[in-house]
Order: sequence, then C-alpha cells, then structure tokens
Amino acid sequence: MKLDGCNALITGASAGIGREFARQLASRAKSLILIARGEQRLNELRDELNQQYPNVAVSIRKTDLADLAHLNELLAWLDRERIDVDLLINNAGLGDSGAFATSDPIRNDQMTFVNIVALTTLTRHLLPQMIARRHGGILNVSSSAGFLPIPGFAVYAATKAYVTSFSEGLRAELRGTGVSVCARSAGYRPGVRFRYGRTSRARCTCGSGSRSPPCYSRVPDETRDVSRPNNTDGDFAFAIAPIAKAGLSCIALSEISQFGSKPWEYSKDETNCVRL
Repeated sequence: MKLDGCNALITGASAGIGREFARQLASRAKSLILIARGEQRLNELRDELNQQYPNVAVSIRKTDLADLAHLNELLAWLDRERIDVDLLINNAGLGDSGAFATSDPIRNDQMTFVNIVALTTLTRHLLPQMIARRHGGILNVSSSAGFLPIPGFAVYAATKAYVTSFSEGLRAELRGTGVSVCARSAGYRPGVRFRYGRTSRARCTCGSGSRSPPCYSRVPDETRDVSRPNNTDGDFAFAIAPIAKAGLSCIALSEISQFGSKPWEYSKDETNCVRL
C-alpha cells in the first residue's frame, strides 16, 4: 500500500508509539484521525501537526476504547461523517503485571477489551470498505510478549498473542484483495536496545538479504528511517525507528498479505535490518 494521500486512523495517538506514527504519516497522508483518551494531548498534537504540515487534515476524537459505549460512539461517528479510512493503525493498548491470582479483575477486563475487542471491532467495521475499494492497510500493534507465555504478564501476553495470530490469519484471508495486514511487535530490554519484529514475507535486508522472516535483528540506535511504501511491487512497509523516542525499541515490519515461498523460514542476523 502506498501511504501518500492516504486517510489514516490511529488509536492511542496522543502519546508514545501512536504519536510517532502520527508524526511519521503527517507529511504523506491526506488526513489523520487521531483517537485517544487524553484530549489535551490530542489537541497539542493536532496543533503541532497543523503547524508543521498545513496540508494534512487532522481530526481528533476523545475515546476510551475500554468502554463499549465510547467504542460504539466512535463507530457511529465514522459512519455519520462518512469517513473513508485507507489505513487503520490499531495502536491503543493496555498492560499490567503481577500474579494473575491477585490481579485486578477490572483491569483485566479493560486490558482484554482494548487489546482484543476494540481492535477486532474497529477492524471488522472498516475492512469491508477497504475490500470494496481494493485498497487499504491495517497495522496492528502487537508485542514480543505475545511470542511466548510470560508469568507475571499472563493476560497481557495472551492478548498480544491474539493480536499476532489474528493479524496473520487475516492477512491470509485477504490475499489478492488489495488490502495489506501487518503486525508490529516491539520488545523492551533495559540497557539493551534491540528492535524485534515478526512478519511473513517481510522486505527487510538481514545481512544475506533473506526475505523469509520471522526476522530478529539488531538495529543501530541512530537509525531514523522514515515510513515508506515499497514502490517496486506495492508492498506495505513501515519503518518506524523514531519510536525509540518513546522509550521502546522495535524493528520495522513490512507487508504480510502474501505468502513467500517459505513463509515460516526463520532467519537471524546480528547486523542491520533497516532499509525497506
């Protein structure tokens, strides 16, 4: 998917990774719809983007995606305003840690609702129009925590496992429709800045030039690669290295709507994997 002139909706856009997605896309998108709970920070981000990129239309919507009523209001607003979304970035997420037996049931419900239900519902609501136009992209923010069960993060890791599995299943369903699906998995290790990612048919260059991830590679901290599509065959590629500013590390993930010849081949390289 080409990002130039797209209409993008970003959840969890007021801070952290979501804010960096908005900043990356502002120079290329036609319009941005920014969704988050923090209205003040949304206003500040809108003002910042309008000042730096006057050609992009920025809309904000205060929404608590842990609240079913708020989610339904958002969907109704999108329909009422007849907003066509080309690029959906399901970035909003909640996390918690500690023993499950003593965990807060309300927090568990909120985490499950935001990380799974809201993401699935938004995707289901916007996907049919993308298929009808034969054009669109969905980027689901997962986590390296979803690769394995993690004691002390049992619910959070399980929700992110869902996001990754859902994304991989959906991309297979949508093959040939013109709609790209991507899952981005960030990992954080104190004192060690790695950027972890997992895709199918990624378009990263991992030392030998392998194109059949999962791919786990070290990326230089100084990298500041800008989001871009791959213009050779239309692959949807995101390189969001600047999210390191948010205190996290990640690897850019590329389009996963098609199977490679060896879709599950594992490759590992300790050099660079940054140019998409």
